[in-house]
Amino acid sequence: MKHSHSHLWPGVPLALVSAILFGASAPFAKLLLGEMSPQLLAGLLYLGAGIGLAAVHGGRAVLGVPAPEAPLRRHDLPWLAAVVLFGGLAGPLMLMLGLSHTAATSGSLLLNLEGLATMLIAWVVFRENVDRRLLFGAFAILAGAAVLSWNGGGVRLDVGAALIAAACLAWGIDNNLTRKLSSADPVVMATIKGLAAGSVNVALALLFGAAVPSATVIGAAAVVGFLGVGVSLVLFMLALRHLGAARTGAYFSLAPFIGAVIAVALLREPMTMQLVVAGLLMGVGLWLHLAERHEHEHVHVVMEHEHVHVHDEHHQHRHDGPVTEPHSHWHQHEPLSHAHPHYPDLHHQHGHT
Repeated sequence: MKHSHSHLWPGVPLALVSAILFGASAPFAKLLLGEMSPQLLAGLLYLGAGIGLAAVHGGRAVLGVPAPEAPLRRHDLPWLAAVVLFGGLAGPLMLMLGLSHTAATSGSLLLNLEGLATMLIAWVVFRENVDRRLLFGAFAILAGAAVLSWNGGGVRLDVGAALIAAACLAWGIDNNLTRKLSSADPVVMATIKGLAAGSVNVALALLFGAAVPSATVIGAAAVVGFLGVGVSLVLFMLALRHLGAARTGAYFSLAPFIGAVIAVALLREPMTMQLVVAGLLMGVGLWLHLAERHEHEHVHVVMEHEHVHVHDEHHQHRHDGPVTEPHSHWHQHEPLSHAHPHYPDLHHQHGHT
């Protein structure tokens, strides 16, 4: 059976739109930092994401719109707790603290390190296949980040840059752990993450004496959080199931370009030659990732899991009666050997020599 669409679809568009939304949130968050403490803003962004996605999830139920995604199971809870800790609590807090010590353009472009951290952890720890092209693209992105941080005699490792780098490491861990949950409903997972992380950060900020901003500012933070964190996170989780952690992180590297462009236009930050060179290097890295084509003869072993699917060449199981597609249920894959372009998604986690 031939594939009826490009191997880039739908994973790459999902990852890129996720990156655009997240990248756009950085300069807007920089504006809001003038109105509240970094920890309170981090909390409000995630709380806005959680509340907004909860409304979306509730709306599906009220309107009777089917949600065929697989539910979270008890064995998923430890992974979900780790995702909330690294991605919902540590990451956003360190990012907000870092942005308060650096320019929004620099902060936005340094967020490229998240993709590199995601890729390195996926490659070294989880043994995800990363080919030469992807590595060259990663080095180009790293070179862009180094150019951005260069300050005459060396790389400027100030407090803001160090905090943003630490946030990227936390999100790199988060992204790889989230891949373990990528077959479950992303709206539910992102809702839990947003509500839990947002509530904790807001409570801690208020406990340490943070001033409460106006209702207008709180509403603005909630909207930025819903789009830049919540919707972006849902799309990122969907991309993970199609691309794997390393490649989703690589495509997500578009986020800093969007953030930097908006920062220049919105905050009137200077368009320096340093910024242009860094952007070009990072653009080359992104192009190398987009141009990758991984195809070879591979074997699918017997496998059982649950996720939303249609009856394509990887899903040839039987049903007792008529079904609608897409649908989700526990199913078994029979052995299959074939060749086609693919990524290390839910069904292609085989080894390479």
